[in-house]
Amino acid sequence: MSVTSPILVTGGTGTLGRQVVPLLHDAGYPVRILSRHPHDPADGVEYVVGDLSTGEGADRAVEGVDTIIHCAGGARGDGDKARNLVRAAARAGHPHVVYISVVGADRVPVVSGIDRAAFGYFPNKRAGEIAIENSGLPWSTLRATQFHDLILIVVRALAKLPVMPVPSGTRFQPVDTGEVAARLVELALGEPAGLVPDLAGPRAYPLGDLARGYLRAAHKRQRPILPMRMPGRAARAIREGANLPLVPGTGKRTWEDFLAEHVR
Repeated sequence: MSVTSPILVTGGTGTLGRQVVPLLHDAGYPVRILSRHPHDPADGVEYVVGDLSTGEGADRAVEGVDTIIHCAGGARGDGDKARNLVRAAARAGHPHVVYISVVGADRVPVVSGIDRAAFGYFPNKRAGEIAIENSGLPWSTLRATQFHDLILIVVRALAKLPVMPVPSGTRFQPVDTGEVAARLVELALGEPAGLVPDLAGPRAYPLGDLARGYLRAAHKRQRPILPMRMPGRAARAIREGANLPLVPGTGKRTWEDFLAEHVR
């Protein structure tokens, strides 16, 4: 790969993309960001306005790139976004596509409205995986567990209630966003690797313990926790650990480390 060829980062202004971009810049690579909103160019970073949901701007974004780190995602539509991206990429050349997915994307069954309401994220990310796998382009996919940042949003919302309802029997193994970003950059600068080993944090916690840890770190009064058994096949799979890595977590930063830095 030529160092003069920009690396495209979709979702480069999001939670994960914001950490990917400076790592690429520090490694000496020019970066192009596909964003739905205009931005002024920065040192070594250019922006292309577009929307992968419709494919708008995708052709311009992929022009002349050898590598794409696809971080753009949402609550739905990841399959459409990935398909629009790889179609444009295939027209432009043969770039290496690096995709971030979620642990359990292929193991959490979402077959009912109840499943989709709570756990639709899993088949959404799997649809993105399939689009990239079937694109004919070289690819690498990393599945990660939930980011510390996302868990923090959830427990902060719970902490506003006098009693915190939490799904019973479920565990989460949150991972540091910076560690995920570093792994994506490592994959992007290497050869296409297909589906690589999962990336998860070092410990799994019941959601109630994550919430209690947040309350302690924020010096807030502890709340009673109300365990609630969620219905549906997806919830049962989560209780059985389908959202956890099949091998021990390889991330280093714990939930407690994250809270110590981000919660005052």
